Amino acid sequence: MTQIQTQKPRRLYIKGLTTSGRTFRPSDWAERLAGAMSSFRPRGAGGIGAHIGYSPYCVPRLVEGVKCVYVSEALKDVEPMAWDFVMNFARDNELQVVDCE
Repeated sequence: MTQIQTQKPRRLYIKGLTTSGRTFRPSDWAERLAGAMSSFRPRGAGGIGAHIGYSPYCVPRLVEGVKCVYVSEALKDVEPMAWDFVMNFARDNELQVVDCE
């Protein structure tokens, strides 16, 4: 019997620092970005209160004193355009993107 090995989706942090090291503004950018992605959830992850929380695929975090957004590449499987939006946001604003692994 062969085992199917499933690879975990890649996880990234979009840091609130530009590639030149400046702090990104506005100060609530991470919450806004994660809020825009809040409706993209795993199948069956609805329920009472689901509409008022962040998606597990895109969550604001504070990492070493820097605002960040944790993004799971699993978002790409749920909605490729949402993944593109988040990655384009980082690129267009020259934000640092760091692999979590």
